[in-house]
Amino acid sequence: MKFHVIELPDGKNSQQNSSTKVFLLTLFLILISSIPLCLLKSSHSPLPSPKINISSLRSIELEKKCDVFNGKWVPHPQGPYYTNETCRLIIDQQNCMKFGRPDSEFMKWRWKPDDCELPLFDAVHFLEIVRGKSMAFVGDSVGRNQMQSLLCLLADVAYPEDISHKYSSDIDYFKRWFYADYQFTLAAFWSPFLVKSRDADPDGHTYNSLMNVYLDEVDEAWANEIENFDYVIISAGQWFFRPLFFYEKGELVGCHKCNENNITSLTRYYGYKMAFRTAFRTLLGLKNYKGTTFLRTFSASHFENGDWDKGGNCVRTRPFTSQEMKLEEYNLEFYLTQAEELRKAEEEGKKIGLTFGLLNTTEIMWLRPDGHPNSYGHSMNRNATVNDCVHWCLPGPIDTWNEFLLYLMKREFLMRLKGKLMKNA
Repeated sequence: MKFHVIELPDGKNSQQNSSTKVFLLTLFLILISSIPLCLLKSSHSPLPSPKINISSLRSIELEKKCDVFNGKWVPHPQGPYYTNETCRLIIDQQNCMKFGRPDSEFMKWRWKPDDCELPLFDAVHFLEIVRGKSMAFVGDSVGRNQMQSLLCLLADVAYPEDISHKYSSDIDYFKRWFYADYQFTLAAFWSPFLVKSRDADPDGHTYNSLMNVYLDEVDEAWANEIENFDYVIISAGQWFFRPLFFYEKGELVGCHKCNENNITSLTRYYGYKMAFRTAFRTLLGLKNYKGTTFLRTFSASHFENGDWDKGGNCVRTRPFTSQEMKLEEYNLEFYLTQAEELRKAEEEGKKIGLTFGLLNTTEIMWLRPDGHPNSYGHSMNRNATVNDCVHWCLPGPIDTWNEFLLYLMKREFLMRLKGKLMKNA
């Protein structure tokens, strides 16, 4: 079934108008029946009676938002949606089981909200919602990690064609996939700072080399392409820990960890704030952008026994509880910084009909030190010997991000459909 919001007639033909409304009501009921009950509020039944006049839809209100991001990890013996054998799209960097990870319990936990249920991922529902549409993940390799999770979650229903070479020569970092049966395009745009950046170190790029970051100039690698996308998931994080020179209006305004006495020292949080501000302002200012934007919040690393470049690793095999590990210090500061910029963008978006939403993964993933590849993954940089405690195994806890994503997409789709129906009832 193809779900789209349909323009109503102008009322000149009342019979046609009535028939259209009946059709839309039926469509609404079919879709709403697939949404979890916690999304609906009714004094008697969670679903409206098919006999109710269309005007009665005004009485159907979305429940006061259940906070699906407030909960805990619980055992899920059924295991993951897919394996590294059933999904051939997992890249070596996250293919932990292929490269010998000996334990599998990290795949057998599921997020349980305190006050409602988080529905299982339904690939058919997802693909019907995005039929004829497009979705882009904008950010660093952790954002691309989420896209790769989504590819595997959808593989139970459909495999896409890799069309990356039609759009970029750098097909490791700029990916496009096309689902022909659904006319759906899925893309990943590599942009670790969201804004313009380049190497500042004359000796070339290394893990700790200095970089120039132009905080008020958006990265055109994604900004020039994003206008026609229907869904945009934007994220950034780990690259802001490295030594950085910050520029605004073409002038050097300060730096982070540059060890230069004659340059103003600025925190990584300042750079983080300004980068997201520029990214959101860009989306708000694009003339033809009508998409829905989701901020996927900061995803922490879990290095123990040393920093990432000093032998640090992540060997745990079980989640933390919220009592064992509280969100604090840089994790909390990064989260609060980007959430505040999203709040501002959301307010501005309402004025021009743009939707901004929060995909709040920071705290729940802070509880999952067991979900990283550690040494059981092969980096695209074959010479690297660093344990990976930043990215996430596939399958693994990152699949939950796409359960959240579908939940939010369903809710937003229902709200749009209901609004259209009520406007024309």
